[in-house]
Amino acid sequence: MKQALILPLLMLASPVAAQDMSAFVTGPVIEDFGPHAPVDADMEIPEGTVFKVAFDTSKAAEDGARNRTLESASRFYNMTAAAGVPVEDIQIAVVVHGKAGFDLFSNAAWAEKHDGADNPSQPLLRALLDKGVRVILCGQSAAALGMEKGQLEPGVELALSAMTAHALLRDEGYGVNPF
Repeated sequence: MKQALILPLLMLASPVAAQDMSAFVTGPVIEDFGPHAPVDADMEIPEGTVFKVAFDTSKAAEDGARNRTLESASRFYNMTAAAGVPVEDIQIAVVVHGKAGFDLFSNAAWAEKHDGADNPSQPLLRALLDKGVRVILCGQSAAALGMEKGQLEPGVELALSAMTAHALLRDEGYGVNPF
């Protein structure tokens, strides 16, 4: 009986696995990251729109992969700029808590814990920081997990908590992206 249910579910999943990603490109702001596709959208972005978007994550990257929320932030930046929104009108913050905080380590700090390996998220993290994206680590998570400020990639901010970071960002006009 279980096998009879599994086969139809697998057949439904196969179109998803066979997605055509050939239209996706990286850039124009965060080069080499944040792939996105052009869309003939019905919902237009009004001229003069200013995006102030906060992303939130506590999910650490899978082994050897980049942090998915950092990738999502770069995709948002790239696709919004590619759609014609001026870069100065796109303001992004990423609030990180829990074990995802380790993805914010510099290569040197990461190497100490991972047999000399580089942090897979560091090139993307550096690219985001260099473009003015605010990356904020929850101080409560850092304290609980033994993370020190000196272990973070330069430019990562440390907040009292993720909750206070989001409250302060809200007061600055940021909305939280649910993805």
